[in-house]
Amino acid sequence: MSPTKTSFLFLIVILFTGLAVAGKPHVIDFRWPNLYPEGMTWDPSTQHFVVGSLNHRTILSVSDAGVVETLISDPTLPENVTVLGLTVDSTKKRLLACLHSFSPLPPFNALAAYDLRTRRRLFLSLLPSDPDFPVSSTRRGRDVANDVAVDFNGNAYVTNSIGNFIWKVNEDGEASIFSKAPAFTRYPNIMDENDPFNDCGLNGITYVSKGYLLVVQSNTGKVFKVDADDGKARVILLNRDLVMPDGIAMRRDGVVLVVSTQKLWFLKSDDSWSEGVVYDQTDLDEEGFATSVVVGEEGRAYVLYGHVMEGITGKGRDKFQIVEVRSDKENEDEHVWIFVLVGLGFAYFLFWRFQMKQLVQNLDKKIN
Repeated sequence: MSPTKTSFLFLIVILFTGLAVAGKPHVIDFRWPNLYPEGMTWDPSTQHFVVGSLNHRTILSVSDAGVVETLISDPTLPENVTVLGLTVDSTKKRLLACLHSFSPLPPFNALAAYDLRTRRRLFLSLLPSDPDFPVSSTRRGRDVANDVAVDFNGNAYVTNSIGNFIWKVNEDGEASIFSKAPAFTRYPNIMDENDPFNDCGLNGITYVSKGYLLVVQSNTGKVFKVDADDGKARVILLNRDLVMPDGIAMRRDGVVLVVSTQKLWFLKSDDSWSEGVVYDQTDLDEEGFATSVVVGEEGRAYVLYGHVMEGITGKGRDKFQIVEVRSDKENEDEHVWIFVLVGLGFAYFLFWRFQMKQLVQNLDKKIN
């Protein structure tokens, strides 16, 4: 290929890269009658999303094209059980699912583990209530197993949204109360007392490879750093409180994503999460009622529009969405680099043209 064609090809590649980055976010429409998924995770081995359900004892996989497949169907679970938080244990090749029965059904909170290769259930661990609550307490029996994270040894950590503590379930399915840190009950409830989720405390949870957990608390807007060995917790000092945070996920570059029904926040820290900064936020479709965020292929952030509030009120729906969400500030930085690369490519092309012109002139002088 001639140098001229090579230079033009280089410029075309740069320009198309810029167009790809600036393209529309990825939107995945998928259908399943009355599914109303609250929890979602990403399975890197299959490159599929995995979602639960408010109404079915079923866990589904969703491809990036919206093709839905039944991943787990477990009719041995209690009737009307809800599948909430999910996570894939890539080390042990397992899927972990939080199970809960809402009132007026009998109390039921458990963690189920399934083998991703055989799709066989490995264990079903009932999660114990806090014995320190008196029997007369209105909270007794109202525990909610909400979300789950897993470490590299196969230990699972499950948030209790009403009791404001964290369970631990080891690889063999043995469950215990792991952390009742005082920090979890130190901060005031900032939600309206008439809000249906006013009593929702600890919610989204993610494990960080340095040996700690990041946990959000919905009704205070706080984010906690929890030691994965002893359960000690402290609040992370942020430049702002979050409003009704729900799910949480971490990208490979250390950026933390926190979702609510209204916004997706982008957080970062320079000191291993003693302090942090909310450096960007993106508005979400409130009607979709986003409850979960995951990091998918190539580090892209996706939120789940499961319309959960519709499901709670008894409406019928069969269409749901998984939508890519981007940071405007990060996109601006990427666009700047694209223009820089295009400029460098164009400068290189002009320099090459000048050199070729000089070469031709020198050859003409020698010939003449």
